[in-house]
Amino acid sequence: MIKYIGSKRTLIPVILEAVRRNSETRCVIDLFSGTSRIGHALKGAGYRVFSNDHNEYAATLARCYVQADAEDVLKDATTLVEECNGIKGEAGYFTDTFCVKSRFFHPKNGARIDAIREEISRKCLEPELEAVMLVSLMEAADRVDSTTGVQMAYLKSWAPRAHNDLALRVPNVLPRSKFGKGSATCADALDAARSLEADVAYIDPPYNQHSYLGNYHAWESLIRWDKPEVYGIACKRIDVRERQSIFNSRPRFAAAFQQLLAAVRAPVLIVSFNNEGYLAREEVESMLAQLWDGQGQVTTIENDFKRYVGAQIGIYNPQGEKVGSVSHLTNKEFLYVVAHPCAAGQLAL
Repeated sequence: MIKYIGSKRTLIPVILEAVRRNSETRCVIDLFSGTSRIGHALKGAGYRVFSNDHNEYAATLARCYVQADAEDVLKDATTLVEECNGIKGEAGYFTDTFCVKSRFFHPKNGARIDAIREEISRKCLEPELEAVMLVSLMEAADRVDSTTGVQMAYLKSWAPRAHNDLALRVPNVLPRSKFGKGSATCADALDAARSLEADVAYIDPPYNQHSYLGNYHAWESLIRWDKPEVYGIACKRIDVRERQSIFNSRPRFAAAFQQLLAAVRAPVLIVSFNNEGYLAREEVESMLAQLWDGQGQVTTIENDFKRYVGAQIGIYNPQGEKVGSVSHLTNKEFLYVVAHPCAAGQLAL
């Protein structure tokens, strides 16, 4: 899967164990699905998963890894991946924007990304198969990028991997869960919380001011293929300035988070947060305990988590000069489990 700030890859066993503690779990909501690592792992464990994310690239990842089932798409996807790997490059919007005006990808790979993306668009594939092919292309591009993992800036010199040839692979699409077909939506988290219902809800909101759309704008443009106007050295989409999540706002976060928690339709909530977020541990625990007329029963699991690589190499000014040092290399990741009184007896806490 793509490189991603806030990825819970190393916490997957802990999160799965937290879900398993509710013996009645069949369906799980993932309200901020991101790369769909968690949704994919939950589906692999047999659960029916309802994923949501307000960014189109993330919803497409979920359509591939949560909604699409191997028995429906893998045969066609394998053929299409082979076809796409034989397509020659033809420079277009992607090359001009992300290889010439900025330097996220080497132009030879940018030209192939352009040509393959146009071919996927021309084929007018069914939504799930199209999602699988778009994820295959996105992940192939991620393997040859020239960044430290986010698209806020690119490296001054090409990363060694940027010289590798773009090569698509068939994504690891799983068979349908024994508890039923999953789904992927692209909606505001509050709207999704009001419309989805399950046995457990996993909630991993943005912790701070950094916008996932701003960090991964090239993927949004690749998936939408709307060829938008851009701004700045990083060539961000114009709508990065407009499509801002309320959860990236410090003064608005607490009220928005409280409203979201109250709207979730599940008797067990599992919440990811860390010690660099807008809320302290005590504040989150208090909010969760107030659920269901103050009857929420809260358990907190604490983990050490290695910080994003860009936060480990120091602080640099726009001229590339080091102007600050790293204060710490790890965070505290908190996993909060809160249960409605009617579900608490089913939890092996």
